[in-house]
Amino acid sequence: MKLPWISTDIIRTIMQKTVKKVDYPDLFYPAMDEAQDYLGKKSSQKIVDDQNKESAVVWRGVEAMIRTQDTWESYIIEGVAILPEYVSLVSKEVENIQPFFLYEERVERIREVIFTRGLWDEADKYSKELKEKEVEWVLLFNQFIKDEATKYGFPLIQYKDDGSYFEEIKKLFKVL
Repeated sequence: MKLPWISTDIIRTIMQKTVKKVDYPDLFYPAMDEAQDYLGKKSSQKIVDDQNKESAVVWRGVEAMIRTQDTWESYIIEGVAILPEYVSLVSKEVENIQPFFLYEERVERIREVIFTRGLWDEADKYSKELKEKEVEWVLLFNQFIKDEATKYGFPLIQYKDDGSYFEEIKKLFKVL
């Protein structure tokens, strides 16, 4: 797919550099050492809840881009801050939004990604126990996304190693 894209991670980083932490505390992840402590002490459900709080703040930047971007005819915004509830609201007011939610539920693949790369690209810097906690919360978050996407009537597409999921995505778009 030859479309321009931007990640909510990039939007979050831009926002972190332009807003005050005191005004948007949910926008700022802890540093790596603090993140390890956080993962060790919080339940997987609490981590999902906190991620969704951050996503609510990042969504403000995503929505601003959706409402003001006029450079590209088509583009992709991807990332963890794209939550079905928010997409549902903006898609009622902005034309030509085609949301879909890509997910992975194979525990072995999630574990492989986390144990080799980590969620922060630093898998070699934290313990196996914390990686298992990441696996738990990724599975919970995936279930949350699946439930919410179904609730709002958005397509769900499961990641497949052979790339065949791209064909499912292309079917959603007339321009691809």
